[in-house]
Amino acid sequence: MESLKNARYTSLSTWRRNGNEVSTPVWFAAASDTTFFCFSAADAGKVKRLRNSPRARVASCDARGGKLGEWHDAKAYLVTDDSDQTGQAYALLKQKYGIQMSITNLMSRLSGRINNRAVIRIELEKVNGI
Repeated sequence: MESLKNARYTSLSTWRRNGNEVSTPVWFAAASDTTFFCFSAADAGKVKRLRNSPRARVASCDARGGKLGEWHDAKAYLVTDDSDQTGQAYALLKQKYGIQMSITNLMSRLSGRINNRAVIRIELEKVNGI
């Protein structure tokens, strides 16, 4: 799991109602060994899919989603009405991605999309007591 924690990107897989898996590369930051945060546009497909089911899995990947590590089963939840978790998520992402996150935030503000974000909390499922 250390390779996942230190990866630059993670592939977040969610499932459509018809059972088809959809993987998307995302920026993410670790809150612990088993809890991660990422964000997305509130109207993105992955957010819609997570509203239907928290089933997810993650693997380290490159910027285009090419898998670099092993899949880890997880549950992913939309963070709603919890400013502490939202603040923690953005602080961790800013710490990890630095100027890139600052530029992303600036561009989102300028385009009016900053308030159209969803924060996602990813919790890895424990395997063999890990």
